[in-house]
Amino acid sequence: MTHYLDLLALLWFLVCWVGYTWYSRNRAKTRSCLSNTLDLYREDWMRVMLKRENRISDTSAIGNLERNGAFFASSCLLILAGIITALGYTSEAMEVFATMPFSVVPTREVWELRLVVLLLVFVYAFFKFTWAMRMYNFVSVMIGSAPLPDDSKPSPASREAFARNAGNICNLAGDAFNLGLRSYYYALAVVASFIHPLAFLAASTLVVIVLYRREFHSDALNALRDGKVFEESLQVRQSTDVKTKS
Repeated sequence: MTHYLDLLALLWFLVCWVGYTWYSRNRAKTRSCLSNTLDLYREDWMRVMLKRENRISDTSAIGNLERNGAFFASSCLLILAGIITALGYTSEAMEVFATMPFSVVPTREVWELRLVVLLLVFVYAFFKFTWAMRMYNFVSVMIGSAPLPDDSKPSPASREAFARNAGNICNLAGDAFNLGLRSYYYALAVVASFIHPLAFLAASTLVVIVLYRREFHSDALNALRDGKVFEESLQVRQSTDVKTKS
């Protein structure tokens, strides 16, 4: 019976992870959330960058974002090393968890499967963080090649296209970083599986609730959405889309 409960908890975990990723991506197409609101800010950032001759602040901001990804990527490597080490001490770890109240001691195979699931979660996070780092590096190159304000050769349309493309790369980097950060939340749910399969079920559900509230109903979203820059960026995007379609 315990094996079936472990399998059910693992399937529910996958449903929560894949299902919420799909839901948030499609829901963002019809209503405001942190992801699409920050997309507008990033595009507006690139437009403002084109009006500046000195772009040290822009490259510094990109560098800070890239370092954030590097920090989490290196943390993933340390965590992966710890998990691989724990695989070699399965018996000792099971004895420690057996003394905890309400804990259910599984078979050695189930215990190692839980560690492997946790390992895969951080491998996924590592790839997302490193990809975000690379794309922020691409944005740095684009900022370095951006036309200066007094350069009369690029037309306003080409400047707008450049800003949109640079903002799009920055948005992709932010999305990759966001997916990597979500993996840490889901990893905490996997940790709950070492206590009890029901705790794994509850933790997976709780992670989705927390992510949904922060993405679609947080105070941070309200502050960003009501900002002046957001309103101006939204108007620019809508007018540009209309011109493109016509």
